[in-house]
Amino acid sequence: MDALDILTNKEAVVPYFQPIFNADEQVIAGYEVLGRFHDHGEVISLGPFFEDSSVPDEYKIEIDERITESALEYALNEQQQPMLFINRDADLLMLDQGEGLLSLLLDYKERGLDLKRIAVEITEHRFTGDFERLQHMILYYRTYGIKIAAAGIGRESSNLGRIGRMSPDILKISLQPLKMSADTAAYNDVLYSISLLARKIGAAILFEDIEANFQLQYAWRNSGRYYQGFYLAKSAPGFIEKNLQKEKLSSEFHQFIVHEKRKLETFYELSEQFYKRIHHLAEKWIKLCGTQDELVERLAKELTDCSFRIYICDADGFQTTGNVYREKDSWVIQEQYKHKNWSWRPYFLENLMKMRIGRRGFFSDLYSDIETGETIRTYSYPLSDGHYLFIDLSYQYLYEQNGML
Repeated sequence: MDALDILTNKEAVVPYFQPIFNADEQVIAGYEVLGRFHDHGEVISLGPFFEDSSVPDEYKIEIDERITESALEYALNEQQQPMLFINRDADLLMLDQGEGLLSLLLDYKERGLDLKRIAVEITEHRFTGDFERLQHMILYYRTYGIKIAAAGIGRESSNLGRIGRMSPDILKISLQPLKMSADTAAYNDVLYSISLLARKIGAAILFEDIEANFQLQYAWRNSGRYYQGFYLAKSAPGFIEKNLQKEKLSSEFHQFIVHEKRKLETFYELSEQFYKRIHHLAEKWIKLCGTQDELVERLAKELTDCSFRIYICDADGFQTTGNVYREKDSWVIQEQYKHKNWSWRPYFLENLMKMRIGRRGFFSDLYSDIETGETIRTYSYPLSDGHYLFIDLSYQYLYEQNGML
């Protein structure tokens, strides 16, 4: 549709509201405000209008203000005041340092609007202006209680450093890549980095584009506090019943919890079985082997069914043996790894301390091996002489053990 047709028929521009559900109560916590255009009985999304680079900025700003004002007017007339997520192109917002939108919000505050219920969505990776000025504007908005949501994360490349500096209240992550990409492991790695960032800056995670049950489960498992997508509710011209999906969400969460508990129980059972196996083998071969190198070679032959790399480190993380590494059907000694230090690895020294105090072995989280690129786990086990045994478990073995992946 031509931009002039929209501008000359502004009365046909209306807000639609996409529900956003929360995890703690399983009810609608807020709505994203979307622009729609009524054209001879058809409701058309204004997304293409705002994304069209040929449309002058002043046209976009004018329509943006029309949608926002109509949405705020509607919200004031409703008894409930859910959160309202207002989309803004950061470049357009900064043309007047955000004063236009803020002035509009303050006008409605005088009429009873709670600005703590407003979240301004900004897509960081599309911003081309001075980032420090954007930061100052964000801080200014926050003095009024307005929240900031960093949108579009996971849909396109985002600069986590800039997002960290923005310190948004909400990180909005698209689950569309999970549906389109077969490389789920890579997406999991990216999401893990984002979840760590969210925890560091105290931001809640909102997952959008949820179109199927498996995406909802993925969002729940990955610390999502808010959920949005057609699987839960489509956008509508007004607010809908707050408890609309409470029964559905509660039921599905229960299934997720049951499944997760079953996995954890299986994992702990496997951990106990593996500990007993390694404890027995270590006790047996420590008595029979004269050196640590001989010990890891003996253990390797006993663990051919599950491991591809075994070595021993001291309490400072220095490797006191070479690697015993499996190549196809045979084990080889990699002497070049002796005396290498691994204390720089995440949680390495923390894990040594856990073993020293607990006197038990344990499995690491899943991670990608630096050399093979495989998804693996490492089993760490404390030896009686202040040294620590590390057993890298292959993806094939983990796959065969229900509950290890």
